[in-house]
Amino acid sequence: MTAIVKVSLLLLLICTGCDSSRMDSTPTPVILEIPASFPVLEIPQDNPLTEEGIALGRTLFFDPILSIDSTVACASCHEPASAFSDPLAFSQGVDGVTTRNSMPIINVGWMETLFWDGRAMSVEEQALKPVENEVEMGERWDQVVKKIKRHAVYPAMFDDAFPSQSITPELIAKAIAQYERTLISADSKYDRFRAGEATLTEQEILGMNLFFNERGDCFHCHGTALFTDNRYHNNGLDEYPEDLGLAAITNHPTDAGKFKTPTLRNIEYTAPYMHDGRFETLEEVVEFYNSGTKYSETIDPLLGNRRQINLSEEEKAALVAYLKTLSDPGFLSTH
Repeated sequence: MTAIVKVSLLLLLICTGCDSSRMDSTPTPVILEIPASFPVLEIPQDNPLTEEGIALGRTLFFDPILSIDSTVACASCHEPASAFSDPLAFSQGVDGVTTRNSMPIINVGWMETLFWDGRAMSVEEQALKPVENEVEMGERWDQVVKKIKRHAVYPAMFDDAFPSQSITPELIAKAIAQYERTLISADSKYDRFRAGEATLTEQEILGMNLFFNERGDCFHCHGTALFTDNRYHNNGLDEYPEDLGLAAITNHPTDAGKFKTPTLRNIEYTAPYMHDGRFETLEEVVEFYNSGTKYSETIDPLLGNRRQINLSEEEKAALVAYLKTLSDPGFLSTH
């Protein structure tokens, strides 16, 4: 964060010596390198990626200025070292802790809805919500805008990223969303294996086969290149879910206990697991699906029809080993 601010200050000093026409210059377009196995990335027409917008969004992401007491930044609950998730089951905000585990920000550009309950319909909308959440950042957006406008660096950065536009909550969210769309993870051992550039061990191959066959049956929800189906499921955590999940947004009783399928990319780094962080290790997660889920009225049919897999100890260890091939160490340090 400190390095980013220093760079921003340098940009401001440079800009001070420029002629006034620079303020009306066109931001520099950015075209992301998309992995061949990934779907097409749809970028909103009203928020194209630019070098200036991404740099602004990155700075805002790591800056606690968005919170009421300048103690909580986006990165406080989405740490790069934890693949942009939180190593705590519940995140510490300005007024207590959250009620759900922070989902990792990985390949979010391909997500049509966000949050565990799907209450945001875009990355931009997601970026708006934590600021006014009383527990998370506890700030009013009008106050955030005032702080940004009187800041030593941000006005010039906004002029570079969004020429001739007034600073608004929506513009702040657009910048953060631009940065978050660059957080693409696709360089795991498994990706290199698929490209013919790496070899899996016998144990990892056994785990991969279990993952993709009907016995392990992980692929129904995690079988895409993104390792999520971007849908909502009741995966049998509780017989009577206290957290309604998707149903709290849709008001449909049939959605009770359904939560968004998280990506398994970098799953090794994103513990604890599930919406409430109840499992601390991958071994616990595998054992949960292996031993039997809890039946409820809205449980996913695939889980309700067969609640026990009965994997051997060797098979469970192999499945964990395969899941770790989805780790992308470079993703933790290049953003």
